[in-house]
Amino acid sequence: MLSGVMMVATVWLPVLSVDLAARGFGEPPIVFRWMQSWPSRGWLVPLAPVPVALMLVCLVPAGNLVIFLARRLLGPSPAERVTALEERTELLLERNRIAREIHDSIGHALIVAVVQAGAARAARDPAFTDRALAAIEETGRAALEDLERVLLVLRETSLPASQRPTLMEADRLFESARSSGAHVDAELSGALEQVPGPVSREGYRILQEALTNVLRHAGPVPVRVRMAVLGMRLEMDVTNRLTGAAPSGKGGSGLRGMRERAALLGGQAETGPYEGEWRVRVRLPLDSLV
Repeated sequence: MLSGVMMVATVWLPVLSVDLAARGFGEPPIVFRWMQSWPSRGWLVPLAPVPVALMLVCLVPAGNLVIFLARRLLGPSPAERVTALEERTELLLERNRIAREIHDSIGHALIVAVVQAGAARAARDPAFTDRALAAIEETGRAALEDLERVLLVLRETSLPASQRPTLMEADRLFESARSSGAHVDAELSGALEQVPGPVSREGYRILQEALTNVLRHAGPVPVRVRMAVLGMRLEMDVTNRLTGAAPSGKGGSGLRGMRERAALLGGQAETGPYEGEWRVRVRLPLDSLV
C-alpha cells in the first residue's frame, strides 16, 4: 500500500502536471489520453503546479513513515548500537567511581573510629578517651563531607569534579591516622599544587585507602609516606612494618580499587610485601592529562 502511494506521488502526479499544461496550451496529453476530449483552455495552465505540490505534501509524511517502520522492523543501526554501548559503559564507569568514593571515604572513617574506640576501651584513661572521642568526631565530620560530595554527584550530574578533595588536603589524612595512634612520617616534595586535577584527586583517594589498609590490617604502627613530583610523574610510597602474616598481594576491593585508579590514569600501583614491610608503590604520569 505504501509503495503504491509512493508510486502515484512520484510518477503519476508529475505526469498529470505535464498533461494539464499541455492541454492548457492546446497540445495533446502525453500519458493521460482521456484528457484528449478536454477543450483547450488557458485556465488549465495555472492548475499544472497543483499535482506537484500535492506530491511534495505526500512525500514528507510518507518518508517519515518509512523511517519509523524501518527502525521498528530493522532495529537500531550499528552506529546507534555503538552509541548505546558507549553510554552504558560511561554509566557503569561512573557507578564504579562513586562506589570507590564511598568505599574509600566511609571505610576510612569507620576504620579510624573502630581503632580509636578499641584503644580508648583498652587504655581506661579518661584523658585518652576524650582525645579518642574527639578524633572519632573529627573523622566522622570529614566522612560526612565526603559523603555529601558523592550525594551531590548523584543528584547533580553537572557537579564539577573539582569539589572532590585533592593531594593539597593530604594533611587531613595524616592527622586522621595519627589521631588513631599511628606514627605517620610524611615527606612531600615537588610542586604538588601543579599536579593536574584528575591525578591529584585520584592520588588523594589512593593515599586514603593505603592509610586505611594500614589501620585495618596492622593497627596503629609507624607509617612512612614519601610523595614527590619528579618531572612529569607523581611518585607515592606508603610503607609500614608487618605485624603478622603478610596479606595476599591481590587483596580485596581496596587494593583492587587503587590499581584501577592508577590504571585509568595510565599509571600503575603495586602492593605487597617488600623487605619485611608492606608497601604501596604508586607511579602516575602527569603528561597524559596536559
